[in-house]
Amino acid sequence: MDKVLDKLNWRYATKKFDSSKKVSKKNLEILLDAANLTASSYGLQPYEIYVIEDADKKVKLRAASYDQSQITDASYVIVLANKPTFDATMIDDYIDNIMKIRGISKENLEGFSQTMKSSLLGLPDAHKNTWTSNQAYIVLGNLMTIAAEMEIDTCPMEGFDKAKYNEILGLTDKGLNAAVVLAVGYRSAEDDTQNYPKVRYSKEQIITHI
Repeated sequence: MDKVLDKLNWRYATKKFDSSKKVSKKNLEILLDAANLTASSYGLQPYEIYVIEDADKKVKLRAASYDQSQITDASYVIVLANKPTFDATMIDDYIDNIMKIRGISKENLEGFSQTMKSSLLGLPDAHKNTWTSNQAYIVLGNLMTIAAEMEIDTCPMEGFDKAKYNEILGLTDKGLNAAVVLAVGYRSAEDDTQNYPKVRYSKEQIITHI
């Protein structure tokens, strides 16, 4: 079987982490580089990534996560925080970054800038929030795949109080909202879930070729 498929079959949503095993800083940086290289619509990256290692913060986040042990036992808790709304500044900042990195004049980027503004700025705030949250989920998927390639365990988590996360991490004041959480570490030998057969529909049931 292809190596990638081997790793995807190996991974599972880890329920119990071994708190005595720590993901190295080097491997964490590889994961974060992968997160930063993840594709996003227009390349705008309308989110920020928070990496929580501080034990006291993790205890508070666990309380806001319905007491799920992954939060405190995993090496790191990665919070993907989307921008629930935005204005032209987000696009202008992105254009400035393109100019800096690629050495392109602002005039040559004007058409691209206007395309983004006409497509995005008129959206209602609810739609902006959905769109930016969806972009954060692309990062989540990429992180999980790269972690599996490195045989690092993860657990994607939506079971948490977003308002409390925003308060604990000071996200609201920064114009951000906790979209989804990823616990990162190494599975505990006591986690029986790792031994469960993977349950998926057959490809014939969910894939249509046209």
